[in-house]
Amino acid sequence: MKPFFPAVLLGVGLSTATVTPAAAYPVDCAILLCLAGGWPASAECVHARAVFIARITPWPIEPPLQIWNCPMRASFQGEQRPIERLFDIAFGGDVPPPALSFPQVSADPILVDAQADVDISDAAFDFVRSIRVFEITYRQNRSSDGDCNSWGTVYMGSYGEQGDYSRRRSSITAIPEASDFGIPASCGSYWHRSVFVEWRDYEGTYGHEEVHY
Repeated sequence: MKPFFPAVLLGVGLSTATVTPAAAYPVDCAILLCLAGGWPASAECVHARAVFIARITPWPIEPPLQIWNCPMRASFQGEQRPIERLFDIAFGGDVPPPALSFPQVSADPILVDAQADVDISDAAFDFVRSIRVFEITYRQNRSSDGDCNSWGTVYMGSYGEQGDYSRRRSSITAIPEASDFGIPASCGSYWHRSVFVEWRDYEGTYGHEEVHY
């Protein structure tokens, strides 16, 4: 399955010649496929990535991939594997998809028990579980009496075996090196607030994005 998946994705999956823009599939199905394929250069994947990043841009943020909104079970046929059903949804099938649109920011909490409606524990979906979201806030300054004061909070969001999203307190030391975050060697005035998201595609290639506030 490993060689087949990216080949189909890049070869025919998200070609602008085979997918009708704006209403071809639920956007989270597009995010799932485009993320797996390393965000191929197509109009559909450009839009999917924009939604993926837009979800970590508001404050509070949303899970960038909401796999529970991609109805994989809807196109179940016999012994098809989840990846194969996903292709059916995106490029055919009988599920009437909603129009693609940027998400509306909601103050309502995301339920952490929301998950994919099929079994995605297979290693083919490890790229979903590779996604990590870091909410970073850090302040440092020297007080009038010469003391170096610092304060910071980090929260990390991650995906479980079935695509369920959870968010928990983390630490400054857990922030990936690819982030722009970096405490000055001297105690100068420093302020950092961002959301950093990292992932690996289906082939294991690393990617990341950071939104500053």
